[in-house]
Amino acid sequence: MDGVVMQFNSYEFILYFLPITVLLYFLANRIKPVLGKIVIIVASIIFYSMGRINMLIYLGVSMLINYCSALAIKKLKISNKIIMSLPIVVNVGLLLYFKYLNFAITNINTFLGKEFPLKEIILPLGISFYTFQQIAYIVATERGELENNNIVDYVAYILYFPKLVMGPIIDPVDYISQLNQESRKHADLTNITTGIKIFSLGLIKKVLLADTFAKAVTWTYTNIDAATAMDCILLVLFYTFEIYFDFSGYSDMAVGVSSMLNIDLPMNFDSPYKAVSIRDFWKRWHISLTKFLTKYIYIPLGGSRKGIVFTYVNTIIVFLISGLWHGANWTFILWGLLHGVLSCIDRMFDKVEEKIFMPIRWLVTFVAVSVLWLLFSAQTVEQWRTILLKILFMQSTNASDGMIATFNLVENQFIYNMLGLHWLPSNVRGFNMLIFILVACIVCFIPENNYRKKDSLSIGSLLLAAFAFVWGILCLGAESTFVYFGF
Repeated sequence: MDGVVMQFNSYEFILYFLPITVLLYFLANRIKPVLGKIVIIVASIIFYSMGRINMLIYLGVSMLINYCSALAIKKLKISNKIIMSLPIVVNVGLLLYFKYLNFAITNINTFLGKEFPLKEIILPLGISFYTFQQIAYIVATERGELENNNIVDYVAYILYFPKLVMGPIIDPVDYISQLNQESRKHADLTNITTGIKIFSLGLIKKVLLADTFAKAVTWTYTNIDAATAMDCILLVLFYTFEIYFDFSGYSDMAVGVSSMLNIDLPMNFDSPYKAVSIRDFWKRWHISLTKFLTKYIYIPLGGSRKGIVFTYVNTIIVFLISGLWHGANWTFILWGLLHGVLSCIDRMFDKVEEKIFMPIRWLVTFVAVSVLWLLFSAQTVEQWRTILLKILFMQSTNASDGMIATFNLVENQFIYNMLGLHWLPSNVRGFNMLIFILVACIVCFIPENNYRKKDSLSIGSLLLAAFAFVWGILCLGAESTFVYFGF
């Protein structure tokens, strides 16, 4: 990304942008409710335009087209389906142009032996997310689910900064109704405390766990030719942890920020690595995306109403679209296809799977998800296959010193010195790495999801949040982007 992009895990956001925005929002609401909405809009524009000011042009054109279309749908009483299809086609067309044009040109050149030049295209930040939000708004308008199409409400919905760049995808009716509730116009100490708590827990997930695992993943890919079979096994595990703590950490932070503004965002994660099947996994991972694809693609295609064959076909189509939505690369397409196939197999053998010992079902699911995450992270399908073959042949069971060294953090040594255990890491090879694996497993597999217990404000939870916030702030020295930031 060119330019400075404001991130949730930055000093600018945490110490300046967020507290000022929350304060101004409630002060503006005391004067006039519409001013509170304008504060959200202005804050969101500042948040979004910190990366590239010209990205606002693409987003602005998209919003203008969609809002005018929504007004036309609202006023005209005939052919609404036709009118509705036009902005949807425009939305999808813009997404295809920005995200997939060069991918299409590259493949045409490869398969047909052509030499068409690639276009100089700057991918608008968050286009995959706000495109889906635009579609949701148009459909809600056509179905008469919105009482009015107030332009301020519309702009606040699309631009709302806690979910603008990386979701979650929120229903427009839900968001706008909350935005206009009188009871939510005033600062709520409980909501602010809840928001700070869950934001802090998300922050520590990102800056301590996700970013540390990311260093190990980066080291392995950088040294992939020299990497051992054990390095590759650990790569699979570490990327599985990285993407979880990265995206769920962001989602926790988004929920926390929004809670401070008295807006409830939907749950996006529900302990996905506790899933016992691929279908179960997709009910727990990126829940808002799964619901969107189900509501706007799977059900309109016929869902499971047209027989088992069409059910499988519709499932494959939805997962292929999910793969394409994530990125313009054959790795994402294959990732989506394989998830679709495994989901169909789950449905096909549902009764048989129920009789299998639960821990076995969990282990098979976790391994399958992890292997497919490797495909998600690989640059090419061939690289994914090469890594899997390296694991299969298992020529070396040693982890490389370079990978192990990525877990040697300053904070670790400080804690060991405090506890008088400074001798431990030097006597146990890979001790720091083992600690991170243990902590990651505990967080993923044991406690209840942060969202489900976000309203718990016990002394213990608040002390944990305070510890997480302080440690998170201290870890902000090297700001990093989120995995989903470029989608």
